[in-house]
Amino acid sequence: MSRQVVRSSKFRHVFGQPAKADQCYEDVRVSQTTWDSGFCAVNPKFVALICEASGGGAFLVLPLGKTGRVDKNVPTVCGHTAPVLDIAWCPHNDHVIASGSEDCTVMVWEIPDGGLMLPLREPVVTLEGHTKRVGIVVWHPTAQNVLLSAGCDNVILVWDVGTGAAVLTLGSDVHPDTIYSVDWSRDGALICTSCRDKRVRIIEPRKGTIVAEKDRPHEGTRPVRAVFVSDGKILTTGFSRMSERQVALWDTKHLEEPLSLQELDTSSGVLLPFFDPDTNIVYLCGKGDSSIRYFEITSEAPFLHYLSMFSSKESQRGMGYMPKRGLEVNKCEIARFYKLHERRCEPIAMTVPRKSDLFQEDLYPPTAGPDAALTAEEWLGGRDAGPLLISLKDGYVPPKSRELRVNRGLDTGRRKTAQEASGSPSSDAVSRLEEEMRKLQATVQELQQRLERLEETVQAK
Repeated sequence: MSRQVVRSSKFRHVFGQPAKADQCYEDVRVSQTTWDSGFCAVNPKFVALICEASGGGAFLVLPLGKTGRVDKNVPTVCGHTAPVLDIAWCPHNDHVIASGSEDCTVMVWEIPDGGLMLPLREPVVTLEGHTKRVGIVVWHPTAQNVLLSAGCDNVILVWDVGTGAAVLTLGSDVHPDTIYSVDWSRDGALICTSCRDKRVRIIEPRKGTIVAEKDRPHEGTRPVRAVFVSDGKILTTGFSRMSERQVALWDTKHLEEPLSLQELDTSSGVLLPFFDPDTNIVYLCGKGDSSIRYFEITSEAPFLHYLSMFSSKESQRGMGYMPKRGLEVNKCEIARFYKLHERRCEPIAMTVPRKSDLFQEDLYPPTAGPDAALTAEEWLGGRDAGPLLISLKDGYVPPKSRELRVNRGLDTGRRKTAQEASGSPSSDAVSRLEEEMRKLQATVQELQQRLERLEETVQAK
């Protein structure tokens, strides 16, 4: 009788642990819009999620520690005139977030320390260039202030947020139909796209050239997603001809046949892949699913190894993924997801069980830090660079708040004129109001504490 040899991996026993009720964000009205984005974005300071809004589009930004029931009158970011479809935090500034909307614009916002005190209606910069709704926004991983957006006009625009200008355009000659997903390579030299014409393309955006292309990576008609993974490979999720969900791994130099193709189940939700380059684990989260599957990618056949699955009772409306620098290393947490329910956001920690409390160097190699490796000008000039790495051994210490500086030129003058004409308050007036609000809140908290102390004294007597 032959014995089956179990593959050795330190991630075989990774398990998911949902947060307790008091560590969740309760009573949030998650957007009902039918769009295949995560609807949630997270960084070490804030969690942002797209919410229902009457008469326009809005998303909620909460400080990470502000868990529990969310006040129904909590201020939102509400400058869009139509529903918000996608949001993304800047990897080099934890206070800057971009949003794409059905109103055909991309807006970049700066969130103050401690979160919003008043509704935020005025973005730092509005990026106008798409003629149809904008469903995808992705920041460049290593270049400062470079943002990519993809719209339902089948156009990809790359923006220099510092000037508010579109510096690169990939028109409908590159993508003749709706773009389903866009992902940057780790050094930001290439992008990988999936399209409704059933093709996955690898593109050099600065030259506008298609480096490699694969027709029908999955035989089904439903949307395909594609992301870069380690060693020049890409991972795709899609559907078979029989509507079974599939995951496939491809070598970008030989796209004729997949390195690995696995069928998963017959659910209808699109699988959103999240790849961790530090551990080579890819997590698959399906909208409408109640589970998260995870696989390990290795350099030897069969290349894609199923690890395990986290399951819960309730299905997910969306999912946010925390960058590695926001994790708790003393608890051996290797990933954290923020699962959106209909009226709740629930953190789920992925943990490797270890007995020791010491820093586990094999689980936490140096990871991408918050500093940009290149300026926008250097990247546009042809330079590439991997992310600047930091060690998490002594814990992550966030840098001081950085102001997003935008040279808007004529646009600023037009805005000022419009503001004066409409009688809307200037940014200085808004800042003064916010400061007054902070002082009032501090006074209210102090009064509440005094009242509690007084009640305790009365009870003691």
